[in-house]
Amino acid sequence: MAKDMIDIEKTVREVLSELEQPQTGSFATKEVRLNEVPRALEHSLLNVGLTKEALLAECLSARRMRVATVCVAPYYVADAVEILRGSCVAVCAAVGLPSAFMSTEAKIADVRSCCMYGAQEIDLAINIAAVKSGDFKRAERDFLSAVRAADRSVAIKAAFEHGSYSADESAAVLEMIGRSEVKYVKIQNITSGHGARPEEIMLVKGVLGDKVKIKIDGGVKTLSFAVDLIKAGAARIGLTATEKVVQEALAASGV
Repeated sequence: MAKDMIDIEKTVREVLSELEQPQTGSFATKEVRLNEVPRALEHSLLNVGLTKEALLAECLSARRMRVATVCVAPYYVADAVEILRGSCVAVCAAVGLPSAFMSTEAKIADVRSCCMYGAQEIDLAINIAAVKSGDFKRAERDFLSAVRAADRSVAIKAAFEHGSYSADESAAVLEMIGRSEVKYVKIQNITSGHGARPEEIMLVKGVLGDKVKIKIDGGVKTLSFAVDLIKAGAARIGLTATEKVVQEALAASGV
């Protein structure tokens, strides 16, 4: 285990060092069919002050756009599930975001409640306070307790708030995520000071490879940027400018 940890720390340091250098090449690694872009998008409905009327309108819009998910607070899971019943759009619940400063028991209760009300995916925060305090074992116990509280059919996305971490802390968190066997890493940009970047996908893939899929969010407002992120390896993109990006994608693909 110690050797594995050292290897991961080395990898993170090497990748972070590369990211500090001027980027002259392309991060594109695969072809993207523009008409398939909507199915990679997660329509974020986490804004403070979202009313039930606005939720209804946004979920109906998501049905028309045929995006992958709507991402909502636990409070709105049951409503979103009802509105989207029978559609191809899943409901993703955001639990503990951004910092997971709630107790383990509260997090477990939230996860179980979201599953009970029909959430099909959960974006699950890792306790940043525990990580910053160097208590990695406590952070992992807390996170795994919440993961295990979810139904097996529910896809968990581990939130990687990389802007809050040093290289050593990033290594520890990514190792933790790798051991957890969750389906996704959610690269989160609430504290990074910038929006999503292909380089961040490179960092996670450099450590975890294809072990997990990647979701990334933060300031995605154009089709070209969304395509760049998908080409770099993102399977999902969280955004609020969803309708604009979908319209661009369908127009560009002639649909």
